[in-house]
Amino acid sequence: MAGDSSFDVVSKIDRQEVDNALNQAAKEISQRYDFKGVGASIEWSGTEMIVMKANSEDRVKAVLDVFETKLIKRGVSLKVLDKGDPKVSGKEYRLEATLKEGLSQENAKKISKIIREEGPKGVKASITGDELRVTSKSRDDLQEIIALLKGADLDVALQFTNYR
Repeated sequence: MAGDSSFDVVSKIDRQEVDNALNQAAKEISQRYDFKGVGASIEWSGTEMIVMKANSEDRVKAVLDVFETKLIKRGVSLKVLDKGDPKVSGKEYRLEATLKEGLSQENAKKISKIIREEGPKGVKASITGDELRVTSKSRDDLQEIIALLKGADLDVALQFTNYR
C-alpha cells in the first residue's frame, strides 16, 4: 500500500439533532414558570432560520440560552448558529438565528493556510466546493493535522470525514 492517505474537512449540520433540540427547547419554554405570560416561543422560519420571540429583550435571550443548552446536550456545535441581535417588532422582541453549513471559500483558505504554515511538511490541502481534502503519505501526519485543526480557533464547526 504505497498510496497517499487522505481525509475531508467539512462543516455539516445534523438537521435532525437541531430539530430535536428545537422541539425540546419549545417544550421546556411552554412548561417553565418564568416563561408564562411573556409570549415566549421558538420555531423554524423556513429551512435555515430559527425565530425566537418574547415580550422583553431579556426573555428572548433566555429563550436562546435554553435552545443553546439543548444543542450542546445533543452534541451540536454552537458555531453552526449565526445569531442576530434582538429587534423590537410591535410589542414583542424577535431574535433570528441562521444555520451555517458548508465551508466558505474564505474559511477553506484559512484552514489550508494553517495546514501549510503549522502542519507537517508533505501535507497537501485542496479545496473542492464546500469541503477541503487533505492528503499525505503518512497517516500520522494526518492525525497531527486533525489535532491541529481541532485546537485552532475557527468560527466554523468542523468534521473530518472519508479518512482513508
